[in-house]
Amino acid sequence: MTSRVPPISSTRCSDVTVIHLNRPHRLNAVVPELVDGLLDALEQARRDQVRAVVLAGRGRAFCSGHDLREEPPADGAEAARRRIDRIQDVTRTIRSLPFPVIAAVHGYALGAGCEFALSCDLVVAGTDAWFGFPEISVGLSVTGGVSRLLTAALGLLRAKELVLLGERFDAAEAARLGLVNRLVPAGTHEEAATELARALARKPPFALAIAKRSFDSGLDGTLEAALERETTDALLTLAHGEAEAGRNAFTARKGA
Repeated sequence: MTSRVPPISSTRCSDVTVIHLNRPHRLNAVVPELVDGLLDALEQARRDQVRAVVLAGRGRAFCSGHDLREEPPADGAEAARRRIDRIQDVTRTIRSLPFPVIAAVHGYALGAGCEFALSCDLVVAGTDAWFGFPEISVGLSVTGGVSRLLTAALGLLRAKELVLLGERFDAAEAARLGLVNRLVPAGTHEEAATELARALARKPPFALAIAKRSFDSGLDGTLEAALERETTDALLTLAHGEAEAGRNAFTARKGA
């Protein structure tokens, strides 16, 4: 009898953890066990106090969305709400982490897979990647904060177009729209994302955490609230002492 392969694998190398969606035989399609494993891996990275995380997929795709071959449990509205909230916790957790999470996307990033990528702080995509929100076409609804995050990234009309039509778009179009930070040759997505993660891991961690929190919180409030928060954050970073250390390191590199 063979042991069951876990749907998530995680590897730490120094200050960076790489988390893989690990259902390659189903193009990493989402099932509850994968969601549970992903949340566990993200929380473990928090406990390990790593400086950055790369989220990638094994096999031929990042994540092809919900596994539609799985029969939905017939266990009532409350159980369905708990399952959906559990998926929503992926976005909640990524946004709450004090370090950046970088999506390394190749192949399909559809539905929940596209939502996972959008919830990350940065996205690196291979030229072979395809994105899309096909939920409406199969009678489902978007999750992962897409109704807010996609609108913030693209504007209301463009966000509605992508979700309502559900058409797939390639990595070049995703980059043009502003949904991909770095477009890299096919097959190099994970290496490029890990290199970016290592660069971020060398940044002062407190200042990095404050900057991430400031941007994420800015999505939820007014401009005035953002200005007030940025003032508080600036004072916090000054008081923490990383700014002086960073300045000294910078001047030393410049030979000042």
